[in-house]
Amino acid sequence: MRRVYMDNNATTPIHPEVMEALKESLGLYGNASSHHSFGMKAREKVEEARASVARLIGAEPEEIVFNSGGTEGNNYVIKGLTCAGRTCAIRPSGNHIITSAIEHPSVLNVAKCVESFGIEVTYLPVDKYGLIDPDDVEKAIKDSTCLISIMYANNETGTIEPIEEIAQIARKHDILFHTDAVQAVGKIPVDVNELGVDFLTLSGHKIYGPKGIGALYIRKGRKICPLIDGGHQEMSLRAGTENTLGIMGLGKAAEIAAREMPQEKERLAALRDRLYEGLAERIEETSLNGHPTKRLPGTANIGFKYVEGESILLRLDMEGIAVSTGSACTSDSLEPSHVLLAMGVPAEEAHGAMRFSLGRENTDEDTDYVLEKLPPIIQDLRQISPLYAKK
Repeated sequence: MRRVYMDNNATTPIHPEVMEALKESLGLYGNASSHHSFGMKAREKVEEARASVARLIGAEPEEIVFNSGGTEGNNYVIKGLTCAGRTCAIRPSGNHIITSAIEHPSVLNVAKCVESFGIEVTYLPVDKYGLIDPDDVEKAIKDSTCLISIMYANNETGTIEPIEEIAQIARKHDILFHTDAVQAVGKIPVDVNELGVDFLTLSGHKIYGPKGIGALYIRKGRKICPLIDGGHQEMSLRAGTENTLGIMGLGKAAEIAAREMPQEKERLAALRDRLYEGLAERIEETSLNGHPTKRLPGTANIGFKYVEGESILLRLDMEGIAVSTGSACTSDSLEPSHVLLAMGVPAEEAHGAMRFSLGRENTDEDTDYVLEKLPPIIQDLRQISPLYAKK
């Protein structure tokens, strides 16, 4: 049976070059904070990785703080700037933050958390494509607004938000701006200076690096309260002995992403469009969720009326095809996607949406295999669907 993995927005396989780099580094067990030769060698590798990550997003190495991944980075910014539950001299004035209704749970749930400490949160709506209107951002700003946090690209639909425009609005009002760029970095060009963001989150396992490692970009001159207190590691911004191997893996993945991205994004966009167009031709009442052009090159969120996404997922898995019904971080929930609901997709249709997220290992043959296997699955499921029978 053919094995086809199309769930790369959830996580990616480790790149062969990253795997080799990790194997070669297994002997570097020195603590990067130690001042002997073992520690200094580890420190050298950590700083090489920091420079590689910085180059990928147009930053300076000293603006990169390593952490455990996107969730920690998002927690760090929102909690570190609101200093929820504690008093801190670093906290900017104001107790109001702006975010959107389609953010990843690691932003939405943190926003709910800080609300319990007296922080006011505005959740912006989106249009039918999942796009945020920059005018809505400006209208939501108050004298008490201290932070705007809007994701760069949505993890479920791939829709790319107008981050540069929103950042300009934030600067005009002297408000700090953060973007969760976990799904964007390494897939499309990202330059923090062109965007004008103050904070940016990225994660290693979304770009063919290891899990458990990520980074937070903090623009030079911006201050933030540490999420983890302790030692002096990561410029005293993230205490704890550095995950040296993970950092090396992330650095190598960033280096490869910078090299491969120009060709890979074009290839994946063509493969993505071929997949959607092929399914739309073969399966009636199929719809694309998200913006038709302003979206990630490898992401297609496709709705199939009258059927349940979980049933589609299980049947595809039996054929060796891995896809998703939405975000991996909400996969235990039986509720329809909060992203699709915010876009105005009816709940019964949101339940039938599947996310196909393609990556560097996917081929034309993989697409052909999905186009062969999925249409009869949808037909079978519709035949036993009470919704289809009522049509």
